[in-house]
Amino acid sequence: MYDIGKAIDQQIVEQSGLRPTVIFTEPTDPRTIEAVCRLARFIRPVFLAPEASVRAIAAAQLQHVDQDALDFAISESAFMVPSEHPQLLEEFAREYQECFQDDQVLVSPEEARERVAQQGVFGIMAVRLGHADMVVGGAVHSPKEYYRPMVRLLKRSGFCTEVGVFALPDSHPAGVFPHNLVVFGDVGANATMSPSILANVAVGTCVVARDIIPESLQPIIRGVLVSYSHNGSDEGPSPELVRETSAFIPKFLQPRIERNGRYAKIQFRGEVKASVALSARSARFYREDGAQWEGSPNVIVCPNMEMGNMLYHLYATSYPDSQYFTVMFGLGNRAVSLARDGNVDSLCLAVKATVLRLLRFPEYVPSHRNTFFKRPTILAINPGSISTKISVYRGEELLFNEELLHSVEDLRPFEGLPASAQLEMRTKCIVDALKRGSIALESLDALACRGGLLRPIPHGTYAITPTMLEELKEAKWGDHPCNLGAMIGQAFSQKLHIPAYVVDPGVVDELPMRARLTGLKEIRRRCISHALNAYAQTRRYATEQGTFYDRLNLIVAHIGGGISIGAHKRGHYIDVNNALDGEGPFSPERSGSLPVGQLIDLCFSGKYTREELRRLNRGKGGMLSLLGTADMREIERRYLEGEQEVVDALEAMAYAIAKGITALWPAFDGEEVEAVILTGGASRCQPLINKIKKYISATKVKVVLYPGEWEMPALANGVARVLNGKEKLKDYPPQEDKKGGEV
Repeated sequence: MYDIGKAIDQQIVEQSGLRPTVIFTEPTDPRTIEAVCRLARFIRPVFLAPEASVRAIAAAQLQHVDQDALDFAISESAFMVPSEHPQLLEEFAREYQECFQDDQVLVSPEEARERVAQQGVFGIMAVRLGHADMVVGGAVHSPKEYYRPMVRLLKRSGFCTEVGVFALPDSHPAGVFPHNLVVFGDVGANATMSPSILANVAVGTCVVARDIIPESLQPIIRGVLVSYSHNGSDEGPSPELVRETSAFIPKFLQPRIERNGRYAKIQFRGEVKASVALSARSARFYREDGAQWEGSPNVIVCPNMEMGNMLYHLYATSYPDSQYFTVMFGLGNRAVSLARDGNVDSLCLAVKATVLRLLRFPEYVPSHRNTFFKRPTILAINPGSISTKISVYRGEELLFNEELLHSVEDLRPFEGLPASAQLEMRTKCIVDALKRGSIALESLDALACRGGLLRPIPHGTYAITPTMLEELKEAKWGDHPCNLGAMIGQAFSQKLHIPAYVVDPGVVDELPMRARLTGLKEIRRRCISHALNAYAQTRRYATEQGTFYDRLNLIVAHIGGGISIGAHKRGHYIDVNNALDGEGPFSPERSGSLPVGQLIDLCFSGKYTREELRRLNRGKGGMLSLLGTADMREIERRYLEGEQEVVDALEAMAYAIAKGITALWPAFDGEEVEAVILTGGASRCQPLINKIKKYISATKVKVVLYPGEWEMPALANGVARVLNGKEKLKDYPPQEDKKGGEV
């Protein structure tokens, strides 16, 4: 059986990464709670009940649910009792009255307040007024309590339809529906019927199918409109209605094709007997304009509610092992209606399918009202050697993003000066860019800055303190443009009177003594790594698994211009190479660890100066030294062309990375490693990744690929966690260091 749930999961992950706010109007139903445990990585759940009530039901009836998953879901959720929020109830009641006044139905203020205080209507009104993105109900509530007000209050146009999706098991006869996937649409949500409404229902059903079934699996969506008879029988809709409907379909489909080209792969035919549409005969006998229609239909549109209900329940009862669920069309992807006899799987699938359709719309903007979740507006600042990256986030939503490049002419006045000399120039560039992007400085709530070269500190988010600024300006621990992050943040902070922070700087060092000592008393290992991206990707992985970073054992290999490979043991970064100094595998431009004896001889050979050796170690080493280029795209091209020198170098680099990964197993004291995460810009080089996977395959550990970097969202997310109370703000310098202890 095709796993449509897994396919939907993958498609959601490939979308924007936004998590809609979803209200669950039946919060004490055990099915709802269990479903949220599976859904929390895709949504921001809202329970219309106290947290204690939800926990009590989970403890009493959901002992089979993984505790980590439950704890994670609870931590990601908001809890609200409608009766405790009179201002919201008044807002909802006024709107409720106006909705019915438009239909010339009088509703008293008292009646309106009573209705909107009910969980089902409260959730619907919250979505209608933009406090949340989606509402879920119907598993417990009667149609009068949820379904009918949902349709009336959220319908976007003159029609809507309920679409049933089935992934049928292998026991279903092959050849009837492609891949045993079939989508049913009916007209049950519409009080009246006309060719126009029926055509909209038909197009909407096909659109739902196209949105959730991957094009790689079914390139073409083939829909049919069934009729009871072709001979003028009075049973069911008349043949004339079906024929008129067929004429409307191209008219309603074309605007959707113009907005999104993927809908061009929808084909449709009308006036098809049910006995043909539901059998393999449709593929053999169905013709369009005299030509064979290749393949069976995968969308069946039923022109009345009775047939739609009959087919849905027929397949649900005949094939109980199916994956099946419903999707509402015509409500703007703002509501999910559940079957009262539905199970947890169908509930999850219905919500995920609706989330996927919501995220597919380019016009979708998450609700930014802070009713249930705070969505601070944060400016992230990431200065590098020749550029300054800036991004503005409102919650998870990216509002603005730009990389400000600093030319040789821009930087020439600062040659030979410390990085701090560029503060005014870079700050002005940021102000100008935000002005061009129509980002008002007054709209910002906080600043998230890349940390500079500081003393070794634990991971986390730190307030910018006078001690931090003093050390960065003096370049006490090293001079690099990343030192400007906190300085720029402080300048904005003073002007705008908002807090500024640094997040997971590269100097994060949580090494225990066993990883710090070396064979020379004068030298102890310290690490400077790609900590910001490493932590971002570990948290990303934990969220995708529905658990917490501090409950996992992970190895992260950041493969970029430099390479850092680190061990993350249950919330601590306990070992990693010093990527800044070239320790570890060689990279596109760094030499990596070298044989000590030969390196000593080279140092005293007179061939290179001290500065030249430093440049060979960092900047002119690695692939640049071996092949004359650090461009991994060029290296991949030459590798695929079979250039032996490149083949040897790429294999050696992959081999060194694999050794660096497997060398970290002792760091976990015999505990299992959950996954190896490969990230960084060079992780886009497929031959390199394939070889790394092969070399470490004997470990049997899962390998997860997150190409590129997540530094900008990592900065914003780190500050958001502090502002939302999910993470404690840390002091600089750390308390342990003030006492003279080992950090």
